[in-house]
Amino acid sequence: MQSKLFMALLMLAALVAVVRVYVTVRRLRQNRSEDWDERLVKNLRTQGGDPFNPCEVDFFFDLPDQGACEQVAALLGARGYSVDFRRVDPERGDRYTLHALKSQRVSVPGMQETTREFAALAAQHSGRYDGWATAGITRAAARRDDSGAGKRR
Repeated sequence: MQSKLFMALLMLAALVAVVRVYVTVRRLRQNRSEDWDERLVKNLRTQGGDPFNPCEVDFFFDLPDQGACEQVAALLGARGYSVDFRRVDPERGDRYTLHALKSQRVSVPGMQETTREFAALAAQHSGRYDGWATAGITRAAARRDDSGAGKRR
Protein backbone atom coordinates (compact mmCIF):
# COMPACT_ATOMS: atom_id res chain seq x y z
CA MET A 1 0.00 0.00 0.00
CA GLN A 2 2.79 2.41 0.91
CA SER A 3 4.67 1.64 -2.29
CA LYS A 4 1.56 2.51 -4.36
CA LEU A 5 1.21 5.79 -2.50
CA PHE A 6 4.90 6.49 -2.99
CA MET A 7 4.63 5.77 -6.73
CA ALA A 8 1.56 8.01 -7.04
CA LEU A 9 3.37 10.86 -5.28
CA LEU A 10 6.42 10.31 -7.46
CA MET A 11 4.30 10.43 -10.61
CA LEU A 12 2.56 13.59 -9.38
CA ALA A 13 5.93 15.24 -8.72
CA ALA A 14 7.12 14.27 -12.20
CA LEU A 15 3.96 15.73 -13.75
CA VAL A 16 4.41 18.99 -11.84
CA ALA A 17 8.03 19.16 -13.02
CA VAL A 18 7.04 18.61 -16.65
CA VAL A 19 4.37 21.33 -16.46
CA ARG A 20 6.85 23.77 -14.90
CA VAL A 21 9.40 23.09 -17.65
CA TYR A 22 6.73 23.57 -20.34
CA VAL A 23 5.58 26.89 -18.83
CA THR A 24 9.17 28.11 -18.49
CA VAL A 25 10.07 27.23 -22.09
CA ARG A 26 6.92 28.90 -23.38
CA ARG A 27 7.64 32.05 -21.38
CA LEU A 28 11.24 32.16 -22.67
CA ARG A 29 10.04 31.86 -26.29
CA GLN A 30 7.56 34.70 -25.78
CA ASN A 31 10.24 36.87 -24.15
CA ARG A 32 12.61 36.18 -27.05
CA SER A 33 9.97 37.36 -29.56
CA GLU A 34 9.22 40.43 -27.47
CA ASP A 35 12.93 41.25 -27.20
CA TRP A 36 13.22 40.89 -30.98
CA ASP A 37 10.32 43.31 -31.49
CA GLU A 38 11.92 45.74 -29.06
CA ARG A 39 15.24 45.51 -30.90
CA LEU A 40 13.62 46.11 -34.32
CA VAL A 41 11.68 49.13 -33.04
CA LYS A 42 14.82 50.57 -31.44
CA ASN A 43 16.76 50.15 -34.68
CA LEU A 44 13.96 51.78 -36.66
CA ARG A 45 14.09 54.79 -34.32
CA THR A 46 17.90 54.92 -34.54
CA GLN A 47 17.65 55.05 -38.32
CA GLY A 48 15.27 58.01 -38.24
CA GLY A 49 11.87 56.33 -37.95
CA ASP A 50 9.25 58.69 -36.50
CA PRO A 51 7.18 57.04 -33.74
CA PHE A 52 4.26 59.41 -34.39
CA ASN A 53 3.89 58.78 -38.11
CA PRO A 54 2.71 55.52 -39.63
CA CYS A 55 5.09 53.54 -41.81
CA GLU A 56 4.66 50.56 -44.11
CA VAL A 57 5.14 47.35 -42.11
CA ASP A 58 5.60 43.96 -43.77
CA PHE A 59 4.48 40.82 -41.92
CA PHE A 60 5.50 37.29 -42.92
CA PHE A 61 3.89 33.89 -42.37
CA ASP A 62 4.92 30.33 -43.26
CA LEU A 63 1.78 28.26 -43.91
CA PRO A 64 1.23 24.65 -44.96
CA ASP A 65 -1.07 25.05 -47.97
CA GLN A 66 -3.12 27.33 -50.17
CA GLY A 67 -6.27 26.82 -48.07
CA ALA A 68 -4.54 28.08 -44.93
CA CYS A 69 -3.22 31.07 -46.89
CA GLU A 70 -6.69 31.90 -48.18
CA GLN A 71 -8.16 31.77 -44.67
CA VAL A 72 -5.42 33.92 -43.11
CA ALA A 73 -5.55 36.32 -46.08
CA ALA A 74 -9.32 36.75 -45.63
CA LEU A 75 -8.91 37.50 -41.92
CA LEU A 76 -6.09 39.99 -42.47
CA GLY A 77 -7.74 41.56 -45.51
CA ALA A 78 -10.86 42.31 -43.45
CA ARG A 79 -8.58 44.20 -41.03
CA GLY A 80 -7.09 46.43 -43.71
CA TYR A 81 -3.95 44.49 -44.63
CA SER A 82 -2.84 44.07 -48.24
CA VAL A 83 -2.07 40.37 -48.57
CA ASP A 84 -0.36 38.15 -51.11
CA PHE A 85 0.91 34.59 -50.92
CA ARG A 86 2.77 32.10 -53.04
CA ARG A 87 4.07 28.58 -52.94
CA VAL A 88 7.64 28.24 -51.73
CA ASP A 89 10.22 26.83 -54.11
CA PRO A 90 9.37 23.08 -54.28
CA GLU A 91 13.01 22.20 -53.58
CA ARG A 92 12.64 23.89 -50.17
CA GLY A 93 9.43 22.10 -49.26
CA ASP A 94 5.75 21.96 -49.99
CA ARG A 95 4.74 25.10 -48.08
CA TYR A 96 3.47 28.60 -48.75
CA THR A 97 4.65 32.02 -47.71
CA LEU A 98 2.17 34.79 -46.96
CA HIS A 99 3.06 38.47 -46.91
CA ALA A 100 0.81 41.12 -45.36
CA LEU A 101 1.39 44.87 -45.59
CA LYS A 102 -0.16 47.67 -43.58
CA SER A 103 0.66 51.28 -42.84
CA GLN A 104 0.68 51.73 -39.07
CA ARG A 105 2.45 53.35 -36.16
CA VAL A 106 5.26 51.22 -34.78
CA SER A 107 5.69 50.97 -31.01
CA VAL A 108 7.25 48.31 -28.83
CA PRO A 109 4.02 47.32 -27.03
CA GLY A 110 2.02 47.42 -30.27
CA MET A 111 4.43 45.23 -32.19
CA GLN A 112 4.77 42.80 -29.27
CA GLU A 113 0.98 42.44 -29.20
CA THR A 114 0.91 41.92 -32.98
CA THR A 115 3.60 39.24 -32.69
CA ARG A 116 1.60 37.36 -30.04
CA GLU A 117 -1.60 37.67 -32.07
CA PHE A 118 -0.03 36.64 -35.39
CA ALA A 119 1.87 33.74 -33.82
CA ALA A 120 -1.44 32.42 -32.48
CA LEU A 121 -3.15 32.99 -35.85
CA ALA A 122 -0.40 31.10 -37.68
CA ALA A 123 -0.51 28.25 -35.17
CA GLN A 124 -4.30 27.95 -35.63
CA HIS A 125 -3.61 27.26 -39.30
CA SER A 126 -0.69 24.85 -38.68
CA GLY A 127 1.82 27.50 -39.68
CA ARG A 128 4.39 29.84 -38.23
CA TYR A 129 4.62 33.62 -37.96
CA ASP A 130 8.00 34.74 -39.30
CA GLY A 131 7.99 38.29 -37.96
CA TRP A 132 7.88 41.77 -39.41
CA ALA A 133 10.09 44.39 -41.02
CA THR A 134 9.87 47.90 -42.42
CA ALA A 135 11.68 49.65 -45.21
CA GLY A 136 13.70 51.44 -42.53
CA ILE A 137 15.02 48.38 -40.73
CA THR A 138 16.04 44.89 -41.70
CA ARG A 139 16.59 41.77 -39.65
CA ALA A 140 20.31 41.93 -40.45
CA ALA A 141 20.51 45.40 -38.90
CA ALA A 142 18.80 44.13 -35.77
CA ARG A 143 21.34 41.28 -35.51
CA ARG A 144 24.20 43.78 -35.78
CA ASP A 145 22.83 45.79 -32.86
CA ASP A 146 25.05 44.91 -29.94
CA SER A 147 23.95 47.74 -27.67
CA GLY A 148 21.82 45.48 -25.48
CA ALA A 149 18.51 46.66 -26.89
CA GLY A 150 16.96 43.31 -26.12
CA LYS A 151 17.63 43.65 -22.39
CA ARG A 152 14.81 44.83 -20.14
CA ARG A 153 15.54 47.71 -17.84
